[in-house]
Amino acid sequence: MTRRIRVLIAKVGMDGHDRGAKVIARALRDAGMEVIYSGLFQSPESTARMAVQEDVDLVGVSILSGAHMTLLPPIRQELDRLGGGEILLVAGGTIPPDDAAALKAQGVAEVFTPGHSLEAIVRWIEAQVAAARGQAAW
Repeated sequence: MTRRIRVLIAKVGMDGHDRGAKVIARALRDAGMEVIYSGLFQSPESTARMAVQEDVDLVGVSILSGAHMTLLPPIRQELDRLGGGEILLVAGGTIPPDDAAALKAQGVAEVFTPGHSLEAIVRWIEAQVAAARGQAAW
């Protein structure tokens, strides 16, 4: 039996807006994933440590503060440094297309902006984790 997908939903930096993160967390949980919510005001380092300690498949970072270019690359670097290079890193929030492309070039697997359906996000995660595990998507 394959283990359930484990996801860390994180709020990094001084962004105190967590409604979207909680909506995503609930949708992923309802889809059968194990979801851990970091709480507000995490650092890139604490987020990466939590992800590795919790043995997650994916870290989803919700950013509405505009600090995505400052906060996301250090999370990827810290994940890699701690041996979590296989952990997918995704972002959600108000991220301009040019910044999304730059983030992807720095190791962010996907950027979900307002308008992405919860179902599409769930299916994307399922497909990516299945591929990372060498399984067919379910």
